[in-house]
Amino acid sequence: FPFSYDRGSTFNVFVGKGQLIAGMDKALVGMCVNERRFVKIPPKLAYGSEGVPGVIPPDSVLHFDVLLIDIWNSEDQVQVQTYFKPEKCLRTVQVSDFIRYHYNGTFLDGTLFDSSHNRMRTYDTYVGIGWLIPGMDQGLLGMCVGEKRIITIPPFLAYGEEGDGKDIPGQASLVFDVVLLDLHNPKDGITIENQHVPESCERRSQTGDFLRYHYNGTLLDGTMFDSSYSRNRTYDTYVGKGYVIAGMDEGLLGVCTGEKRRIIIPPHLGYGEEGRGKIPGSAVLVFDIHVVDFHNPADSVSITVNYKPSNCTVLSKKGDYLKYHYNASLLDGTLLDSTHSLGKTYNIVLGSGQVVVGMDMGLQDMCVGERRTVVIPPHLGYGEDGVEGEVPGSAVLVFDIELLELVSGLPEGYMFVWNGEVSPNLFEEIDQNHDGEVLLEEFSEYIKAQVDSGKGKLAPGFDFEKIVKNMFTNQDRDGNGKVTTEEFKLKDQEAKEEHDEL
Repeated sequence: FPFSYDRGSTFNVFVGKGQLIAGMDKALVGMCVNERRFVKIPPKLAYGSEGVPGVIPPDSVLHFDVLLIDIWNSEDQVQVQTYFKPEKCLRTVQVSDFIRYHYNGTFLDGTLFDSSHNRMRTYDTYVGIGWLIPGMDQGLLGMCVGEKRIITIPPFLAYGEEGDGKDIPGQASLVFDVVLLDLHNPKDGITIENQHVPESCERRSQTGDFLRYHYNGTLLDGTMFDSSYSRNRTYDTYVGKGYVIAGMDEGLLGVCTGEKRRIIIPPHLGYGEEGRGKIPGSAVLVFDIHVVDFHNPADSVSITVNYKPSNCTVLSKKGDYLKYHYNASLLDGTLLDSTHSLGKTYNIVLGSGQVVVGMDMGLQDMCVGERRTVVIPPHLGYGEDGVEGEVPGSAVLVFDIELLELVSGLPEGYMFVWNGEVSPNLFEEIDQNHDGEVLLEEFSEYIKAQVDSGKGKLAPGFDFEKIVKNMFTNQDRDGNGKVTTEEFKLKDQEAKEEHDEL
C-alpha cells in the first residue's frame, strides 16, 4: 500500500469535490493544520467490491494515518495580523515605496523555510511593483516602521502549483513573521522636525557658513550608528558646499545657534545603496542635531555697546594702555574664562599683538566705564586649532567687556616722547663723564630721571628696561655697545634725514 512519505511530497487535493474516495472526503472535514487522525474507511466508502487491481483487494477496509500539513481555499485572501504597532506612526508603506524588513518564513505547520535573521541582513525591496510575490506585495502595505505583523499567503498568491523549485513545494501556504525597519520613497526629500528653536535668533545659517554641531545618528528603527557626543567634540564643517552628505548639507541650512532639530534623510541623499561602515545599504538616516555655533569666513568682529557713560570723549586707540574686565564664553553660553574670578583686570597695550586680532579690534574707540559685547569669529580669534583644553577649535567667542582704565599711548613708532622742549645739549647731558661716549647704564639713568621728573614719557604698558634697551640699540648704530655724538639722533632728525634722502 503506498505512503505519501515514500514519495517525499505531500498529497495535495481539494476536499469535497470528488477527487477522493467518499470516506476520505468525509474524514478530512474539520481537521486543523498539524492535526493527526487515524481514519478507518469501510469498502462501500472506499473502493467497494472491485478494489484496485494489484493494490487494494476487493471489499477491503482501509486504514489511513493522516497528518494535515496545509489548508487553503480558492476564495482565500492574504491574512494580516498585526501584533505590535508603535504609538507614533507618521507614515505607512504605500505602492512604490522602498522598504527594508526582517522576516521568518514558515509553512502553515510551522516549518521554517527561510529567515533574513539567519542571514543577518534585511530584505530590501520595492513594494507593489511586482518585485515580490503578490501576497507579500499586498501584505506589506500599510505597515509602520517598527510594526510587527504575521502575513499568511495562500499558494495562488505565492509560488502556486510548482513552488519555487527549491525550498517551497507546490501548493504551499506561506506564513511570514515580518518586522519593518525602514521605509522611504525614491521621490522623498529630507524631512525636518524642529525640536527647539531659540526665542532670539538674529541670524540663520546660509550656504558657505561654517557650523559646529553635535549629533546623534540613528537608523529609522532607533539603532544608533554614530554620535559626536561619544567623541566629546563637535562636528565642524562648511554647509551647502558638498563637505557632508547631500541631505545634511540641505538640513543644516536655516538653523539658529542653539537650535535643535531632527533631520531625516532618505538613502539617495545619504549613503545610497552601498551604505558605509555601520550604515547598511539603502538606509534612511535620522540625525538629531544641536547647533553650537556658526560663522562665515567673511565675518568681522561684531560689537554691541551695552552701556556708554555720558562723558565719553577720550576713546581708546592703538598704543593706549588699557585695563579691563571680561567674561569670555562660547555662543552657547559656556563660560571659558573671567577676570572677575581672578580678582584682577586684564592689562594690554592696544594694537601691540598682546591679544587676538579680534580683541584688538573690539577694544578700539572705547571710553572708560563703557561696557560692550564683542563677538569674535575664529579666524580673528584662536582659529581652527583653538587652545588645548580651553578653547575649542573653530569656536566663535563672546567677550563681555568693561573698560576700567585708559592710559594714552605715544604716537605710533615712538617709545619715548618729551613733554617740553628738548635740550640743545642733550648728548652732553646724557654723557655725564664727558668722555664722548654714552653707555647703556648712563642712558638708562638719564631716561629714568626724565620720566620721574615728568619731563619725558615712556610708552605705557611696557617693561622699562626693555624699552630703554631698545632705544639705546637704535642709537648704537655700529653695535659696539657705545653711542657717540655722531651716532646720536632724535626721532624727528631721523625722519628728516630720510625725507631729505627721498
